[in-house]
Amino acid sequence: MAMEAHEIEQLIRDGLPGADVRIEDLRGDGDHYAAYVVSAAFEGKSRVQQHQMVYSTLQGKMGGDLHALALQTSTPDNSILED
Repeated sequence: MAMEAHEIEQLIRDGLPGADVRIEDLRGDGDHYAAYVVSAAFEGKSRVQQHQMVYSTLQGKMGGDLHALALQTSTPDNSILED
């Protein structure tokens, strides 16, 4: 069963309070998404650790309900999102 973009966004926001999150459906199929996440919680963490933090918010849905997620993370000082 595919996930909706707003469900992914909410899981990430719940797991990383205060994060800026943008989700894009890459194919329009509800299975392939891109997530852009900016969080102060990423300060001092490696890129791998940042991605692990995001994946942990998805509560085991990665590879099941959520087939593919292209993930980009950053801290507020190096935000990947435009204002």
